[in-house]
Amino acid sequence: MNRRRFLGAGLSVLGAADRVRVAVVGVRSRGWRHVECFHELAKDNVEVAALCDVDESVLRQRAAGYQALSGRKAKTVVDVRKILDDPNIDAVAFATPNHWHALGTIWACQAGKDVFLEKPASHNIVEGRKLVEAARHYRRIVQHGTQARSNPVMREGVQRLREGVIGDVYMARGIVSKWRESVGRLVEEPAPAGVHYDLWVGPAPMKPFARLRFHYLWHFLWDYGNGEIGNQGAHQLDIMRWGLGLDTHPSLIQSSGDCFVHRDDQQTPNVQLAAFQYAGRKLLLQFEVRPWFTNHEAGIGEIYPSRGAGDVVGVIFHGVEGYMVMPGYTSYHTFLGRQRKPGPKAEWPGDPAANLDHFRNFIRAVRSRKAGDLTADIEEGHLSSALSHLANIAYRTRRTLKFDPGTETFPADEEANRLLTRAYRPPYGMPEKV
Repeated sequence: MNRRRFLGAGLSVLGAADRVRVAVVGVRSRGWRHVECFHELAKDNVEVAALCDVDESVLRQRAAGYQALSGRKAKTVVDVRKILDDPNIDAVAFATPNHWHALGTIWACQAGKDVFLEKPASHNIVEGRKLVEAARHYRRIVQHGTQARSNPVMREGVQRLREGVIGDVYMARGIVSKWRESVGRLVEEPAPAGVHYDLWVGPAPMKPFARLRFHYLWHFLWDYGNGEIGNQGAHQLDIMRWGLGLDTHPSLIQSSGDCFVHRDDQQTPNVQLAAFQYAGRKLLLQFEVRPWFTNHEAGIGEIYPSRGAGDVVGVIFHGVEGYMVMPGYTSYHTFLGRQRKPGPKAEWPGDPAANLDHFRNFIRAVRSRKAGDLTADIEEGHLSSALSHLANIAYRTRRTLKFDPGTETFPADEEANRLLTRAYRPPYGMPEKV
């Protein structure tokens, strides 16, 4: 890491009319949607200036795709540090595996770049707090990729929820049931030509290349991902906390489950139940992950589209006067009284996976230099991402955990506290102070 970043070199301050030059890091899947969305903002004087990926074949493909899309060439690099050393880059969008999220973002803040960061914000809770500290210390704009918060329909639904359309909420239930085939076995082999594997591994332990450790399937190994609850579940956990106005961590956490479906080398549970309680609040947050044949719930995935075909993904808020259903992150529906009489509802016709409004909101905040203008500031991202981390720690320790939201530790619990962070492989260490 170039030490001049720590001196605030390259600090950018943009005016309302200035061009915002963005680099996208990790462009194979979700990162390509970042490219497309930032390209759509070209009329707002936004430019995709660079693409970065550790897989040269992916990088070549996306560079050609962007040239066909825009009629121009973007700079291509495999090492994110070259992006951060470029004084012409104003902002960086990270769509890398989870284990790179925090370190890449902290480096970007130190280099004077603003950041659009995919969910979950971090790979562990300590990283999440350091992200917030870095954004504040370097006065950077850091948007978390929970795009439901910029969706006008979802914002309307949250407002109605807080206004009491279903009365006081006593429980919120999140569901993520996506059709997941077996991830297969972990077969070690040489890294493919053009894959810069050391860069891909980054702060994680160095282990031989395996397809199960690479594109997408890394979600289901602890070294790199956080399981389904930290993958798709990051959105629904955020909606639950947002809808209920919870601005702190839970104080009591329970989680159980296992890999009950498939016989493979997945490490994270494919069936998981989690529950959270907050000090001073009479309500329960419940979350469930299931991967295979399943029923619909409250019309999610049946009457109301939720995510992909056949998926059951959404949140149900249970109140003393009715309930609200939020399938996926595109609509809300209310049902009131014992007769479940249909109440207020609204649906969003646009693409939920892209949600251009979320990228536009980020660019507006980059220009205003006000973190308060963000719909999903990094502190919101930290609090929501921490729910998946807390659930996973409870799952891995196999017991009910008490958590201190103020210190972000488990009082007198060394085993659980060890899982708040990880060991970092040199030279990709997490700075003790940002």
